Amino acid sequence: MSSEIPSKKHPATTLALFCKVVDNYGDIGICWRFAKQLEQEHGIQVTLWVDDLRSFQRICPEVAIDLDRQKIANVTVQHWRDQDGVFVADEISDIVIEFFACDIPPAYIAAMAECNPRPVWLNLEGLTAEEWVEGCHILPSPHPRLPLTKYFFFPGFTNKTGGLLLESNLEQQRQEFQSDQTGMAAFLGQFGVTESEMSSLKVSLFCYPQAPVSALLNTWQQSDVAMTCLVPDGVAADAIAAFIGQEPKAGASSTRGALTVRVLPFIPQADYDKLLWACDLNFVRGEDSFVRAQWAGKPFIWHIYPQDENLHHVKLKAFLQRYVGTAAEAGAETNAETTAKSLIEFFLAWNGAAKTENSHLPANSWENLWPRFQADMPKIAEISNHWRQQLLENGDLSTNLLRLAKAIQQAAV
Repeated sequence: MSSEIPSKKHPATTLALFCKVVDNYGDIGICWRFAKQLEQEHGIQVTLWVDDLRSFQRICPEVAIDLDRQKIANVTVQHWRDQDGVFVADEISDIVIEFFACDIPPAYIAAMAECNPRPVWLNLEGLTAEEWVEGCHILPSPHPRLPLTKYFFFPGFTNKTGGLLLESNLEQQRQEFQSDQTGMAAFLGQFGVTESEMSSLKVSLFCYPQAPVSALLNTWQQSDVAMTCLVPDGVAADAIAAFIGQEPKAGASSTRGALTVRVLPFIPQADYDKLLWACDLNFVRGEDSFVRAQWAGKPFIWHIYPQDENLHHVKLKAFLQRYVGTAAEAGAETNAETTAKSLIEFFLAWNGAAKTENSHLPANSWENLWPRFQADMPKIAEISNHWRQQLLENGDLSTNLLRLAKAIQQAAV
């Protein structure tokens, strides 16, 4: 028996989740949430294979970057160093998931084919609002040589997809946190947020380096209301350094005009949820923080992961089409079209996509875009809350995935 994963001794279902970190924190962020929920809510014995422990450590400080295998929150974390290794059938999990089409070790796949019964093999795909995923969700893909079939599982925004990651107690935690003003002030206070800043318009900022942060900060300085921007250490480093006039390390801050910028330490996932709940507007990126912002029910701006030939703009517009379609249902009344317009223009400009639209505003006219968006934020908040309610009706991804795995197992008997 190899020493790379433990033998299958536990009577509960076992699951191996393979994750290659591409988007710094998004990939491992999703997989870590997923792994914890599977263990805590469904009693699954999870082994999380991950190739980048340093990125993992940023969102989970308990991770030791020098260990090949460790146990965190009852999840076995295996450092995935390479594609080598020798495996036998007894070591293979009942469910094997490759996240976002990563290639798992060939020897592991070969051992999967020797199992009886064979494991459920799933490719957990990336999140997109494009319509084609509804036709591809749970499609089978037979292996060209081995007696194995892989199934595609797509997260998504409709009941024809796998839904989104959502812990069973998240809604209750959010409501309790947001109803406790003293607790919320104490939470932000640990990052230096003052009593007067608590009453300001609070913004969390998480984005990729391409975001036009400097231009937006310049606009916020001229705001007619006090603003506080909370940004994690290492995010938009050049723009933040230019604003605060020093190295943007955790704890650094500066005020110019109406705007105060505070640099936060990179915080664990549970605290990041609280940050989203405590702010009035959240700038998020990639997939993990994007999903968490939607569960927060606050206005948010998404910075989508850039792709060659601007393919990400297609995904961005597909999401916007679904998202702003909730405006009328959310009670935006006669202002629905205006609200949708300001929201869409801001999203597109933030992602460098406005130049491809027939917009009368240039992409960098933040002095025009921001006041319009700010004025519409109460209506956008209504849209966000209505959107969250719609997403809740689709069920959570973990439960939906395990339901599929059970159906595949039963069909194989």
